[in-house]
Amino acid sequence: MQSGFFGNPNQIYTTLWNKYRPSILKMMMASEEGPQQYKFYSHEFKALKPTEKTFSFAMQVDKGKAERATKVPIIAKELLAVLQYSKKATELMEGHKYEFKLDRNFLLHVTRITNPVNPE
Repeated sequence: MQSGFFGNPNQIYTTLWNKYRPSILKMMMASEEGPQQYKFYSHEFKALKPTEKTFSFAMQVDKGKAERATKVPIIAKELLAVLQYSKKATELMEGHKYEFKLDRNFLLHVTRITNPVNPE
């Protein structure tokens, strides 16, 4: 069984997210210009947890923390944990709100959510 950070066998997806962390970080930076997408290979997720029926999730991160954290699935929590190990990702998440969404086609969407400007 693969282990995540610090050898914790309960971290199922950490190794996979860590592998793609540089690409996800680039997407976070590029999301200033608009939403970004990255296509994953389904077999990479299915090999980690063959019994899982769905891997899709949507998670909004504000000030480095997941909103509605109790409802966030482990796959998304582990993504956030991996990003928190990156100084640059932490800086970006402290300054901006992001949405990370993995759809059922294993397409990861990274969107920087801009706060609406108050009309004057």
